[in-house]
Formats: sequence, C-alpha cells, structure tokens
Amino acid sequence: MTTISKWYERYLAAHNVPGLEIPFTAVKFYERGAVIPPEVRAMEPTGLTLTSCQATKQASLGDSVCLTRENIGCVAAAVSLGLVDQHQNEPVGDSLVYTEIMRDQSGKGDGFVPPSPEDFTSGQVYACAAAGRPEFALFGESDTGRFKDVATAKQAVSDMIAIQPATMQAVFLYSLDFDDVDVIPDVVVLSVRPVELTRLIQGYGFATGKRLNASMGGLRMVNSDLIARPYLTGEINTSPYCLGARLIAQFGPDRMGVGTPWDQFQLVVEGMETSAGGYPFQLYPGADPTAARTRV
Repeated sequence: MTTISKWYERYLAAHNVPGLEIPFTAVKFYERGAVIPPEVRAMEPTGLTLTSCQATKQASLGDSVCLTRENIGCVAAAVSLGLVDQHQNEPVGDSLVYTEIMRDQSGKGDGFVPPSPEDFTSGQVYACAAAGRPEFALFGESDTGRFKDVATAKQAVSDMIAIQPATMQAVFLYSLDFDDVDVIPDVVVLSVRPVELTRLIQGYGFATGKRLNASMGGLRMVNSDLIARPYLTGEINTSPYCLGARLIAQFGPDRMGVGTPWDQFQLVVEGMETSAGGYPFQLYPGADPTAARTRV
C-alpha cells in the first residue's frame, strides 16, 4: 500500500460513514533538472493534450497523468503550474484543448492563431469582447468575455497566483491506484461536498485553532487556486471550481475543490481522527450520500 493510500483510508475512516468515497488527486511537481522516475514518465499522454482540470478529474477516477509543456491543454494552467513563462509571446502549441474551442467558434480554421501566454497575462483573452479580439471568445458572437474590460482582466490575472518564473519541467497528477513507485505528493486535491468540507475545516480547526481562509476567483480555480496556491503558500485553499472545470472537466454541481499541502492534509486527518467525538459527522444531514439517495 502506498503512502497516499494509507492516509486516504484514514481520512475516509475519520468520517465514520461506511462506504463513503471522496475523489482524491495527488500532485507532485518536478523542477527543471530533477530526475523524474520512469514510472512517472510513462504516464505522459501522447497524441492529445489535457487541461489541468481534466487531469485532476481523471486522476481522481484512477488515470494518472504527467503534464508537461508538450501535452498540457490549457495555456493558463501552463502558466500557473510553472511550465511556461507568463510573458511568452509565442503560442504554447498549435492545438490545445482550450484553444481549439476558440478556433472552432472563430470560423478561421487553419488561419486561427492561438493566444500566447502574454495574451492571457495582458488581459486580452479574458476581455476578448472589450479588446476587440473575437477570435479569443469561447461562446461565439454573444460572448462577453470573462471581464468587462482589459484593465479589469489584467488586474484579475495579477491576483491569480502562479509559479513564476517558470521552473517546472513536469507536474504529475496521480491516483490512489498508482503504485508503481511510492511518490510523496506536494499537494492533495479533494473534490468534496459542502458537508464534507465542513468536517475538514473542523478537523483543521481542532488541530490548529485556526480558521480556513479561502482565496478564489472565477477562473483558474484548479491550477491556480487549488494547486499553485497551496504549493506556494503552504496553506489550504478551497474553490467552487471554475468555467473550465465545470464545462470541460465536468465536475458535478454538488462538488467543491480543496487543495492542501501534503503536510497540512496529514494534520487535517489527525485532527479529524482525534475530534471525532466532538464532531459526529455521521449525524450531519446528508453525510451518508447513499442514505440521501434512498430518501429521494
């Protein structure tokens, strides 16, 4: 049994609800120059690109993914995760999952030029309507963009935490089923229902006496809010998921994301275990999702 499997079992058991499952993704960063185990390299997708949202979702379902600048399907995620420079003027690739949506709605076909990281950083992409860049829209002529004007978009982007300068060669998002080598994660991403988030916060508070302070925006919630922010700050963060996570990765309406550094996840688990008598999660309405479905 791997290290993450042992801790995940303890995490579930601390809820005292038999059969409970909470989607779990482990994240490991590999800086440039670091040795990447061949077992991890074998998880690099070929012939397709994946957004970080998709990779996070797939890992929670059992399919581990090693993302590099060659196979990441989202420019914003490539910036957030430190795979490309945020001011790079050339497109990351010709055909990425995210930018192919733009190509399709633009009607330009082979004439479409994908946006560069600088186009995102400067606000041009997220304020495509105000910037007069309809080719960067996602939803056709009626697309308002994600922000009212370029200045607002640029301000929003500046608050989206990112690993910059870009120092990473790969980011491994892996599942509980991955046991070819015992990789210790930097960050853990949980996809929780609000009732499960309640118990996590209570376990954290029991162990530390601290509140959980969340920072979230409407975009980059997986790659920036749930992965890069916990990695850089050492603190837990939570997010209700964003546009790409909902529409591309298809995270469900009853789920929120929690990103926690590995050491903080262990602290939470221990706090939940030792506070079980004071926080009877099994009595919370909806705590047992099976029972909830039965009532319906």
